[in-house]
Amino acid sequence: MKVCVGLSGGVDSGVAALLLKQQGYDVFAMFMQNWHDADATLHGDCEWEEDKFVAEMTARKLGIPFYFVDLSKEYRQRVVDYMFDEYSKGRTPNPDVLCNREIKFDAFLRVAKKMGADMVATGHYCRLEPAATGKGPVCGPQGAASTGIARPKAHPIYHIYEGVDPGKDQSYFLCQLSQEQLAQAMFPIGGMLKSEVRAIAKEADLPSADKKDSQGICFVGKVDLPTFLQQKLQPAEGDVVEVYPAFYDADPLYQRQREIVASLLKDGFEGPLPMISHYISEDKATPVEDAHPFDAAKVEACSDEDLRTLATPLSYEAIHFETETYRSGKKHIKKTRWKENPFGVMAGRHEGAQFYTIGQRKGLNIGGHKDSIFVIATDIARNIIYVGEGHTHPGLSRLCLRVAPEELHWIRPDLEMAVGETRRYRVRIRYRQPLQEATLLRREDGLYILFDNAQRGITPGQFAVWYAADGEMIGSGVI
Repeated sequence: MKVCVGLSGGVDSGVAALLLKQQGYDVFAMFMQNWHDADATLHGDCEWEEDKFVAEMTARKLGIPFYFVDLSKEYRQRVVDYMFDEYSKGRTPNPDVLCNREIKFDAFLRVAKKMGADMVATGHYCRLEPAATGKGPVCGPQGAASTGIARPKAHPIYHIYEGVDPGKDQSYFLCQLSQEQLAQAMFPIGGMLKSEVRAIAKEADLPSADKKDSQGICFVGKVDLPTFLQQKLQPAEGDVVEVYPAFYDADPLYQRQREIVASLLKDGFEGPLPMISHYISEDKATPVEDAHPFDAAKVEACSDEDLRTLATPLSYEAIHFETETYRSGKKHIKKTRWKENPFGVMAGRHEGAQFYTIGQRKGLNIGGHKDSIFVIATDIARNIIYVGEGHTHPGLSRLCLRVAPEELHWIRPDLEMAVGETRRYRVRIRYRQPLQEATLLRREDGLYILFDNAQRGITPGQFAVWYAADGEMIGSGVI
């Protein structure tokens, strides 16, 4: 079998190529250039040139053919232009997910096939297993086991699982791949730890053995995001509004969400409503007051209207500011200031709401606070950023999100949920986030994900990905 390895110049793809060659495959390497413009990178240089050099040296060391392909046109049209469009709408896309779906396992795959490849291999940390039929366990209503739909043996179902190394699992980035794409993919290092990959590379004396992992946007590199986005999105100065916790005590939507959450709790539940996330970072555990605070029957019976209410992001348009004049100093100079508002304060200025994302705390330049300041919402139409102080600010947490019907993608199409069906899955809403327990409810207007514990920084445009209990990735969708 002939296998094309996407050789990136990193240690992971290098070891993937080495393992495949040792296993007897007919291996050749191909490096793809997806980006030309170095103006937006923090280092101001073309990182791809160094990567190509290392990749070519690795191929030479392994004694396998090396080829180069320029896919920058496809990358700009199908990944970068999508990014600009999403940011202009106030959404936060994930370019790495799009790069895998549109480039690595589509445009790159097509080129590899023309060159005679039967399969394409990459250095992703995930596991792929084919099955003879589509039969397999699936979480039924509220976690009960049910049987999948059987498929002919001629059409195996491919199962993609988390990587063995919890610190390097990259299955999230492959959440939009189809069965057709998985059927032509190989992930040789998915069952290994990063330390093992490094050790193999050093023993084989690969040029990439000590190379640091790449960071930043896929194939673009580490960038200053506002500078990168300003290639197409124009800066526009606007207000930064800090929202006080008192706003939530008076907001009708938030209060209605509290009522719905209270109605779904187990009988006898004690303690505060689970509407505030205690999450701090990917590397710190989240304290859990009650692992399963909700009553399964009550959740399954939740009305469409209540689910829509729970999944609706809060609006801060009701916070208005008025000016007043006053006299200052010995000469009683007439000045203007903002009137005090119990719900918030004008906290600063920004250069464009489209350059910020929910949960962001860097680049705000707002001082005078004990705790960190986070973006809790953006209003693109009015060019306003709303922020809140502290990890436990009410505006930073949400319990429920919705994925529109047209945005749903089932990696396992044989396990697609029917309208009216309810299942338990584990979900993550960003790369490296520990998997979160949640109930998924399929309704006419989309898929609702109700988490057992509130999530910080649920961001429109990002991908929600759901997994079975054994670590198999089942589906994904744009929030």
